[in-house]
Amino acid sequence: MRDTILQMRDITKTFPGVKALQNVNLDVKAGEIHAIVGENGAGKSTLMKVLSGVYPHGSYEGQIIYNGEECAFRSIRDSEHKGIVIIHQELALVPLLSIAENIYLGNERANAGIVDWDETREGARAVLRKVGLNEDPDTLVTNIGTGKQQLVEIAKALSKEVKLLILDEPTASLSEKDSAALLDLLLGFKAQGISCILISHKLNEVSKVSDRITVIRDGRTIETLNKADITEDRIITSMVGRPLEDRYPARTPEIGEVVFEVKNWSVYHPQHRDRQVIKGIDLNVRKGEVVGIAGLMGSGRTEFAMSLFGKSYGVKVTGEVLLHGKKVDTSTVEKAVSHGIAYATEDRKTFGLNLIDHIKHNTTLANLWGVSRWGVIDDLAELDVANDYRKKTNIRSSSVYQTVGNLSGGNQQKVVLSKWLFANPEVLILDEPTRGIDVGAKYEIYSIINQLAAQGKAILVISSEMPELLGITDRVYVMNEGRLVGEMPTAEASQEKIMRAIVRAEGKVAS
Repeated sequence: MRDTILQMRDITKTFPGVKALQNVNLDVKAGEIHAIVGENGAGKSTLMKVLSGVYPHGSYEGQIIYNGEECAFRSIRDSEHKGIVIIHQELALVPLLSIAENIYLGNERANAGIVDWDETREGARAVLRKVGLNEDPDTLVTNIGTGKQQLVEIAKALSKEVKLLILDEPTASLSEKDSAALLDLLLGFKAQGISCILISHKLNEVSKVSDRITVIRDGRTIETLNKADITEDRIITSMVGRPLEDRYPARTPEIGEVVFEVKNWSVYHPQHRDRQVIKGIDLNVRKGEVVGIAGLMGSGRTEFAMSLFGKSYGVKVTGEVLLHGKKVDTSTVEKAVSHGIAYATEDRKTFGLNLIDHIKHNTTLANLWGVSRWGVIDDLAELDVANDYRKKTNIRSSSVYQTVGNLSGGNQQKVVLSKWLFANPEVLILDEPTRGIDVGAKYEIYSIINQLAAQGKAILVISSEMPELLGITDRVYVMNEGRLVGEMPTAEASQEKIMRAIVRAEGKVAS
């Protein structure tokens, strides 16, 4: 039996008005991949912040025993000194520094206070080889893709002689190909004796690579499953406290006339102005219809959506947008919103929310006139609206005065939806609406989408998860390299058909 490298005993962490962790227990064996799963807000990331010293000793109750020694980490530097390294979901890289500089940032290769650049580059090359990345160490991080940036973060961890690697949602922003490569890399680390703690909502990935899984619900440890006992149904039941018989709520569509139409839409890159990103797209969505856009990373789906919504992306934007057959001007965000078009961005933290403000203000941001009298915001009316939408979308918070930045990802997404629902749009564009969200919260968001469709809204959903598109839409467009390359009723669609449309399109381009 492998030795236990880590024990966390009776960990309790309290924030003002909220007990985030209550007597949580976790043990990790040497050389194993141990997954932690749970709904958004269950306490997974909080537990790892306790372990890594982000929340210092003294700010929580309980014990951390690492390699047989009780530890009192007061900072990340303390935990890293012991070989415990955490990689957060939001990568902590400096875009305008080189790969080598990022790898050794705060851990510089220096003699007498002077950086030894030869040693820095050579050390960077060595750890980059270990993660299978052949980039020049002098390449700026801003010039490499998200998948490679994730590998740079792992290389940075290896440079600190990591013994226990913690990864928080490492594949949330990666393509399927990059995700598979990263999981293979973790299996390689396991073979080298490095222990990994993996936090992920992607249960298929968790089941594939984990030796054991610990489920946390509402800040408490529910159970730890061994490899032989791991099934997705068992994990889901433990996570949400009940069997989830169907991942997608049932819906009987009532589809009417065309509400939203795009004709010959073209967009050029904002920096490389001779590069066409969106190439003559024609698309429509009917009343009460949920339409999906499928495609691989880099296919142009988000760029298309942002360019439609007030030309938020791109230059030399041409084409027509029609509502109920009449051309409308969507050249600014204000004009798009005034015509009843809403866009819930994939990057809720940067573009969707004011993270330092509370739920109440975020809920009414897109429709301040709806809570104003003679140009002055009515505070009580705003409070009523925020409480109403908090209840409708089941936002889990202490009150509508809770800061949005302190909410879990799933609850933040519900605030984004509340903001646009209060604006009462006719057309709702949802870009990766369930990214980084657990299965329970996903079901709630799917239910909200169904309710909106039942009200006659026209809904366009962009998602990288093909099963999700097949589970919630009525019709699917397939996009590749800025063009629509396929369209099919969801009842006739499959992952294979979608991929076949993409591959056929790539073959035509190549020929």
